[in-house]
Amino acid sequence: MEEIIAKKFSMLGETLNERQRRLWTATETLSLGYGAVSIVSRATGISRVTIMRGIKEINEEPRLPPERSRLSGGGRKKGYELQPNLKLSLEAIIEPTAKGDPMSPLRWTTHSTRRLAESLQQQGFDISKSQVCRLLREMEYQLAANRKSIEGTANPDRNEQFEFINGQSTKFLKCGNPVISVDAKKKELIGNFKQNGRVWRPKGEPELVKMYDFIDEKLGKASPYGVYDLKQNVGLVNVGIDHDTAEFAVESIHRWWEHLGKRLYAKAKHLLITADSGGSNGNRNRLWKYCLQDFSDKSGLTVHVSHLPPGTSKWNKIEHRLFNHISMNWKGQPLVSM
Repeated sequence: MEEIIAKKFSMLGETLNERQRRLWTATETLSLGYGAVSIVSRATGISRVTIMRGIKEINEEPRLPPERSRLSGGGRKKGYELQPNLKLSLEAIIEPTAKGDPMSPLRWTTHSTRRLAESLQQQGFDISKSQVCRLLREMEYQLAANRKSIEGTANPDRNEQFEFINGQSTKFLKCGNPVISVDAKKKELIGNFKQNGRVWRPKGEPELVKMYDFIDEKLGKASPYGVYDLKQNVGLVNVGIDHDTAEFAVESIHRWWEHLGKRLYAKAKHLLITADSGGSNGNRNRLWKYCLQDFSDKSGLTVHVSHLPPGTSKWNKIEHRLFNHISMNWKGQPLVSM
């Protein structure tokens, strides 16, 4: 009988997985009767404990799901799980520089897995950098980048400022007067320089640009200053080749009025400008106010200015209604000329 079982097992053993071998030996044992556990164990080389577990699995309900060979947690333990105090030592290395909310399970560390592994190996632990990576994920750490979200101390009257600007804009638009949002976009190097973003090109034929972003003395920089009309949803960008000054900012508004505003708002008597609190159109810039008065005298408009609270430039309408389209249009395209 033992020889027959051994022959069967030699024919089937290699085609069966762990669970199938366990259940097959258990079935053979149950079909033989008393003393069968020892016979099947000698014939197959499978331990008595495994055969008894197979018999128990056949008789028990519910059984394991078909896709599993063993219970969760079974099998050989990971090497780092057999080393006491490994997690505590890893936590001690990370904790002085750990970031994030201590009550949140999502944390991250600035140490590389290679350096963490080396540090643990120096303490006598047997662990590789890939095992450190798995262990960190088990400890609910993750890789993360910086995120801009801290705005600094907000003025308690900031909400009232926004409500006032919104109320003013609504009142001006109802009366048929223009409301514009103004700002200067970041300066751009003119020449064959790298631009962020990617565009579709034939494979293996990327746009070749200069290695270093040193300013070209002949071509210089471009200073785009934008004027966005809230009612008409149109804008004008004045590109300067000199510095971003208050005179340049007001000249850009003047050009908008001559090219677009005068035609769209022929009967207007007032103009409302919304702008950031800093730069060439800052609320403390005396030249900005002087040039606006000069523009008012020449155009015949009464000019009103509402500055956004400090640190809130991302809410300026021009940022996400005009400048974003410029950035998308320029992505991956060197600005080789004015």
